[in-house]
Amino acid sequence: MSSDARISIIPLDEEQHAVDAQILQRIAAGDQSALGELYDRLSRPLFSVALHILHDAAAAEDVLHDVFVTVWEHAAGFETSRGHVFSWAMTLTRNRAIDRGRSHERRAEILAGAFPSDPGYDEDSRTANDSANKRWLKAKAAAVRQAVAKLPADQRQALELAYFSGFTQRQIAEKTASPPGAIKARIRRALLKLRDVLSPGL
Repeated sequence: MSSDARISIIPLDEEQHAVDAQILQRIAAGDQSALGELYDRLSRPLFSVALHILHDAAAAEDVLHDVFVTVWEHAAGFETSRGHVFSWAMTLTRNRAIDRGRSHERRAEILAGAFPSDPGYDEDSRTANDSANKRWLKAKAAAVRQAVAKLPADQRQALELAYFSGFTQRQIAEKTASPPGAIKARIRRALLKLRDVLSPGL
């Protein structure tokens, strides 16, 4: 790649970040049309990540819907000067998709335990691809649990409340008797650590 080509990429990334940041500010102000604009800009790559993790288009669509609901509800709490909107949305998508896959696996295990000898059901009819997907999801879920478990206690608590339980940063601050700024910093540090640990394998 020539030096000219490399130079041309950097302004484009920064321009995209600036546009996304402006759109997010409008979302924080309650502009529903801005949410549609952000959806048009980000939905394809986010859907691709969710689909890659879940291998189920309907489930990936549900995750995408949840992510944009979260963006709508938490837009005012995200500081665009400290991170890219796309990176935030991508993190939300990964976490939601992995958590959904883990929940689906738990439900499947409960059903299997409830009906261990279902008459007429042929275990051999399961495809090798289904088994491989289940193992893959299990491995990813385990990787996330291990990575979260290794976080400092305050970061782990903030991350779990924000991304697994859906609390806002203000609610977490009230729940933990901590300054809102400290909660934001804990979540950011936790996400950066998880990115470093999980990105190569996701």
